[in-house]
Amino acid sequence: MEEKASILDEQAINRALTRIAHEIIERNKGIEECILVGIKTRGTYLAQRLAEGIEKIEGKPIKTGELDITLYRDDLSIKSASNEPLVQQVDISHDVTNKKVILVDDVLFTGRTVRAAMDAVMDIGRPSQIQLAVLIDRGHRELPIRADYVGKNIPTSSSEKIVVKVTETDKIDAVKIFE
Repeated sequence: MEEKASILDEQAINRALTRIAHEIIERNKGIEECILVGIKTRGTYLAQRLAEGIEKIEGKPIKTGELDITLYRDDLSIKSASNEPLVQQVDISHDVTNKKVILVDDVLFTGRTVRAAMDAVMDIGRPSQIQLAVLIDRGHRELPIRADYVGKNIPTSSSEKIVVKVTETDKIDAVKIFE
């Protein structure tokens, strides 16, 4: 694959996350009933950064969690003997019942990962709302899912690939398009 364009650098990612943090606080009239849940891997790091930004703004921490829905994905065929999907990891120590769960992911593409994440959240409780925050929305939805908070919309062709890098795993913050 060949790099086609660099879309966001470290400063642009930080600005987008700061804006999303403000939007989350404003839309929910505070953070008391909110839980940020990062979708592994990069969504978890973005959720941590959002939590830090929200704490700076609000002066108090927001509840957080993370989940790995790899085995929830409907395009994977790994199932348990009872034919039910298995969760690889759910680390949400807060009760989600009647809370506003804000799922955080790096790229919104077909919507299948988000749908699987919603299934995982619904299995542990019944939130009053599930919202979605993504750094990049690239289009090409296969399911009727849209993000409530978007860092940047990047229309792409189906032959292109968006690569999000974060310092926690990649030693650099960047968003690039490859073809």
